[in-house]
Amino acid sequence: MADATTAARARIDRALADLERKILALKARPASAPPIADDDLFAPRSDANGAADAARLAELEAAGREASEALGRAAEAVRDVLVQGERQARDEIEGEAD
Repeated sequence: MADATTAARARIDRALADLERKILALKARPASAPPIADDDLFAPRSDANGAADAARLAELEAAGREASEALGRAAEAVRDVLVQGERQARDEIEGEAD
């Protein structure tokens, strides 16, 4: 799981660096420069990239669901351990009182 987290963090770092480069390039452009064709983040993608993007999006959504399920299982395991610890503490206190 740590490898997947590290890989995800690296992808996020690369994406942020790429975004920062694009922002700096846009800021450096003079106001009189012609507009850039793909500067709208919410514009629909071309069909060539659309299929690949849709496949990648499906992969990311599946990975997100898997991560969510794993976190849910981990949270449940932590809850079980906490309940067991409380029971043991309660049993020890009751045992000392007898």
